[in-house]
Amino acid sequence: MSIVSNRKAFHDYFIEEKFEAGISLEGWEVKAIRSGRANIRESYVILNNGEMFLFGMHITPLSEASTHVRPDPIRTRKLLLHARQIGKLIGRVERAGYALIPLDLHFLRGRIKAEIGLAKGKKQHDKRESEKERDWNREKARIIRQHVS
Repeated sequence: MSIVSNRKAFHDYFIEEKFEAGISLEGWEVKAIRSGRANIRESYVILNNGEMFLFGMHITPLSEASTHVRPDPIRTRKLLLHARQIGKLIGRVERAGYALIPLDLHFLRGRIKAEIGLAKGKKQHDKRESEKERDWNREKARIIRQHVS
């Protein structure tokens, strides 16, 4: 079940591969995410010393859930992956010029997971091309519905 998704990522990047990662969260963050107060639109992933960190994810704290804690809505959060996966991603990002973009947050057996995409940036003409293709697919579906009815 998806909590929040980053639809802008599919517009700005070609997503080559997807990975599922755990996130190191505090209690107030989990409560806020469960109530739908998370935003990953401007966030990105950084590799540092063999670890992965999520920058720029904004979680608006609930006023009743964080009375004794000073919440930082945009703090850096650690992503949890297997060492093999991190090694593979480090190689692809450093050599091939890929970026790591968070695609969505979702629940998996009661835990909050992040889907990370290995992405290559689109040029302006690629964005226009994918927009034309999306419009054409929409038009085809409309024509088919008219002929079936």
